[in-house]
Amino acid sequence: MKARINITKLAITGMAIVGLGVAGLSTRSLATPTPFEGGADTFKAKCAMCHGADGTGNTPAGKNFKVRDLGSTDVQAQSDSDLLAIISNGKNKMPGYQKTLGADACNDLVKFVRTLKH
Repeated sequence: MKARINITKLAITGMAIVGLGVAGLSTRSLATPTPFEGGADTFKAKCAMCHGADGTGNTPAGKNFKVRDLGSTDVQAQSDSDLLAIISNGKNKMPGYQKTLGADACNDLVKFVRTLKH
């Protein structure tokens, strides 16, 4: 009888450990940044100084450089390819980010700009 109890405890302990492992995996997958999150972080670090946290361009640098509101109809009407070209290669006073950020981060920025639509 004692052996059966120990085997049962061992089985329950094993299931609990497996359950914790699965829970850990699902927590890790939730912690992996989505393109939106990655784009948002990059936007805050590289773009918000001029474009503002909300993309309106309502910053001293944005006003000085006359940046367009990224949520405006004219910006949002541009194709993803057009926005990617601007982010990658730069435009006017804005530097290009293809070499420093890479293609994936530039694509994530395009996705983030799409979230700024008014």
